[in-house]
Amino acid sequence: MGFLGRYYRTYAMDFWGFGESGKKRDTYAVQDFVSLVNQFMEQLGIMHAPLVGHSMGGTVSLSVAIRFPERVSKVVVVGSPIVGSSLAPLLKIAGYRPSAFVLFNMMGPFRAFMKYYYSRVICSDPRFPAMMDRDLSKTTLESFLLSIASLRRTDLRPMLDQIKVPALGMYGDRDVVVHPKQWQPMQKGISHALIERFPKAGHFPMLEEPQNFAEKLKAFLDHQEEVPQIPQPQITAPLSTTSVTLAP
Repeated sequence: MGFLGRYYRTYAMDFWGFGESGKKRDTYAVQDFVSLVNQFMEQLGIMHAPLVGHSMGGTVSLSVAIRFPERVSKVVVVGSPIVGSSLAPLLKIAGYRPSAFVLFNMMGPFRAFMKYYYSRVICSDPRFPAMMDRDLSKTTLESFLLSIASLRRTDLRPMLDQIKVPALGMYGDRDVVVHPKQWQPMQKGISHALIERFPKAGHFPMLEEPQNFAEKLKAFLDHQEEVPQIPQPQITAPLSTTSVTLAP
């Protein structure tokens, strides 16, 4: 965000149940977040912009490009599952009701496990454990587990060919949260998609290979030659320098 903010007007959006967004909802499904992005852009008067999403945020970004194609000029996904079954076994188990019930009653131990063990497994950046704990402190366990349950059931493969805008997949070869080869179904489903792989990174290439990641992302956003797009509604004020970044 900080790097792109030098060149683009950027917005970071918290999904319902995460960060500063509302936390009193009955559902926290992927499609709820897709609707939220549309509402967010509508309220801010952003008619058309690139979407950049990490992990579930990327799955949501692709879904927005499918459901609300007029909103999206480009789409970037970072370590995002195309198929929910690609999630790590621990996350898939957490998305089932019996496991969720246990975790609902163990928030303290759960946060300690995530901070002192799991965070060090999924990211080599020494700042990450504190970052993860801060994010978890602003997240309800209910929203986290219910969103994971929805993500686990998601399969975008049958709809990927509906995405006509430029698309970029950025994946770390050492990812242990989402299968590192999820770039393959993305590339197969979106024939014009570009793929960037990061051999030394896991689920957070923006932290583990920051300069390489930032340069490749900016190059993609800067590139003006686009694949043919679907007809767009007439807008009076182009917003080509706007991007929306999605991350739970």
